Amino acid sequence: MGESGLFDGQRYELIDGDLIDKMGQKPRHSSAIQLLLDWLATFLRGGLIRVQLPIEAAGEDREWSEPEPDIAILVELIAEHDERHPRGDELLLAVEVADSSVSFDLTRKAILYARSGVREYWVLDLIRRMLVVHRQPDGTQYRHIHMYSEDEIVSIEGQEEKVLVRNLLPKRNVGG
Repeated sequence: MGESGLFDGQRYELIDGDLIDKMGQKPRHSSAIQLLLDWLATFLRGGLIRVQLPIEAAGEDREWSEPEPDIAILVELIAEHDERHPRGDELLLAVEVADSSVSFDLTRKAILYARSGVREYWVLDLIRRMLVVHRQPDGTQYRHIHMYSEDEIVSIEGQEEKVLVRNLLPKRNVGG
């Protein structure tokens, strides 16, 4: 259907056979993506950082899912990515910025990314002002899940660069 032009001009992603409407981003969502990019760009080559682009799911999920993480970090650049989307096991990290989608991102997306072999998956929860880090996928789920408050420091597993979670979150509204 997508190739026929049926959805031209619309943003959606395919998850478990469902077309998920990617509604317009609220300013706080966009701001959080920019904050993440700014931090990542201090230590990663630009070509390794992908923003809201599809990745290839694994196994049976491939036919029914084509997720688009807000940010994906490639392990390395390879020529094959000119012909196909990167596979989950070719990612160092996938990040979803969540406000209204937090429940979905912590359940269906986490399972999909774990089954796809994404090494590390972050959900930046804008409502609760925290970062949920998923590590050690076992093919069905993540074995290690840790919640970081905005006052804690985190890094991508195996990377030296650290960041205070608060620095990835948009500033609080006055009175909020």
